[in-house]
Amino acid sequence: MTLKNEPIHDPQELERQLVVRENAGDITGMTALFEPDAVIELNDGRQVRGKQAIHAFFTELQLTGLGPEGRRFKLGEQRPALISGDLALTSTRSIDGDITTEVARRQADGTWLWIIDRWSVTW
Repeated sequence: MTLKNEPIHDPQELERQLVVRENAGDITGMTALFEPDAVIELNDGRQVRGKQAIHAFFTELQLTGLGPEGRRFKLGEQRPALISGDLALTSTRSIDGDITTEVARRQADGTWLWIIDRWSVTW
């Protein structure tokens, strides 16, 4: 399923769109929130690098959900994005208490995409 996804002009909107797209089963839309060479660090320390690997990871996630309970993404409590020039630090406290951090980069057309996504800063 692919939705009509609008470009993201506010880095704060990336997290909300990830949740919306995941819950809609829009794997292509989820992947579109990341730069081509982006990296996601998972809670277990594994890294998923590049759009192809990110797309494959989100495809698997659609089948399994998160954790043994197979839950879907839910929007947690977001902190305001910290923006410096063309970079933004975003973070969210998820419903299970984990805190995510991401680095977004402003693209040439003024939209924002994530380049780094760390699913949990707790260890």
